[in-house]
Parts: sequence; C-alpha cells; structure tokens
Amino acid sequence: MTTYGFEGSDPAVNESARIARDATLVGDVTVGADASVWPGAVLRGDVAPVRVGAEAHVGDNAVLHASDVGDRVMVGHGAVCNDAAVEDGALVGFGATVSDVTVGERSIVAAGTVVPEGYEIPSESFARGVPARVTPLEETTVDPEETFETYSSGAYTDLSRRHGELFE
Repeated sequence: MTTYGFEGSDPAVNESARIARDATLVGDVTVGADASVWPGAVLRGDVAPVRVGAEAHVGDNAVLHASDVGDRVMVGHGAVCNDAAVEDGALVGFGATVSDVTVGERSIVAAGTVVPEGYEIPSESFARGVPARVTPLEETTVDPEETFETYSSGAYTDLSRRHGELFE
C-alpha cells in the first residue's frame, strides 16, 4: 500500500484490515477491523475524512473521496463515492457513481448506476439507472437476504487473507 500524509493527517489502518500493495491512501483515512481495500483503489481524505467501517470491502479501482462507508458495506470494482455516506450493510455496485449522496442502511445501488447529487436513498432501497430511480427492496424481485449474505458474510475478508502477496 502507498500512504501519504496530508496537512498533519496520516492514514490509520486497523491491524486486521487487508490493504492491497497497490492501493493508495491519502491523508485523513481510517480503515476498520477486518476490512479490505483491493488493488488500484484510492482513498483520499484531503478535503474531508474517509472512513471505511469494520468488515467493509472496497473493490478494485474504486475511489473514495471525502466519504464515510459503514460497517459491512461492499463498494464494488470501479465505483466512485465522492462526499458520500454509505450506511451499514449497503452495497454500491460495480462502476456506480454516488456523489454528495446518502445511501441508506441495507440498500443496494446497482452496477453502473449514477445517483444524482444531493439524492437520499432510504434504508432498504434498490437504486438503478442513469439517473438513479429508487424502489423499496420489498417491491423488487431482488432477494436482499441473498445479496447481503453474499457480500456481508465475511467471504471477502477470507478471500483477502488467501491472497498472500497481494496484500501487505
């Protein structure tokens, strides 16, 4: 991992977290217990802090800037979270963009979705499209329990531990 301090703030990583060798952490960044940050991810806490909660996972090439990612959150490959709050147990899909947004607890933002600035995604909702449309999970065919079990089960924590040299 590459770390850079910024104006007196240095990244802080819990000893049980796994950070890929080529991930970049800048400034006021905190990564919680059993979290993982995968190759190419950039976490930039220069204009505001970046927080990654316990058992949260930030996928390959994702970017977090001035954002707070809760516990057991999955941020998919290539996703961008800018000035965003992603609450506990939520999923931000591959290539999704959330900027100046709150993603409610146990919500799902589908792959490729663009959530408009200032938008609020209520807890247990499904957001999809460009721009995003939001539907309560209970009104979709998405099986939230299966989805959350798949991404919040600790499988990514286990996978990061099995990679050996990929992580420091």
